[in-house]
Amino acid sequence: MPEKKQRPLSPHASIYRPPAAMMTSIMHRISACAMSFVGAPMLVWWLWSLSEGPGTYQQFTRFASSWLGTFILFGLSWCFFQHLASGVRHLIMDIGAGYELKTAQRSALATFAISIVLTLAFWMALTLK
Repeated sequence: MPEKKQRPLSPHASIYRPPAAMMTSIMHRISACAMSFVGAPMLVWWLWSLSEGPGTYQQFTRFASSWLGTFILFGLSWCFFQHLASGVRHLIMDIGAGYELKTAQRSALATFAISIVLTLAFWMALTLK
C-alpha cells in the first residue's frame, strides 16, 4: 500500500484572520447595500412626509427619534462614513499610491478608524446643537 502524503491543513475558521484590505472591501459593498436598501427608503419616506404636511412629518420624526429609528440612522451614518473613507482610499490607490503591503494594511485599518470617529463626531454635533 502506498504511503500517505503529509499535506498541509487548510486554515480553520477559528484561527484564520482575514486581511484588513479584504474586510474593507467587503464593508464597502455592505455599506453600499445598506444605504441602498435601507437609506434610500428612509430618505424617500422623509421627503414624502415633508410634502404631505405636519401630521405625516410628525409620524416620521416620532419613528426617527425612537430607539429603533436612532439605531437605524446611526448605522446608516456609519455606513455613509465607512463608504466615504473606503472610496477615498480607493481613489488614492487609483493614482498608484499606497500599494506597499504595510501602507495598504494601514490605510485599510484607517478607513475603519476614520469612519468611527466621523460617525461619533457627527452624532455629537447633532446632539449638542
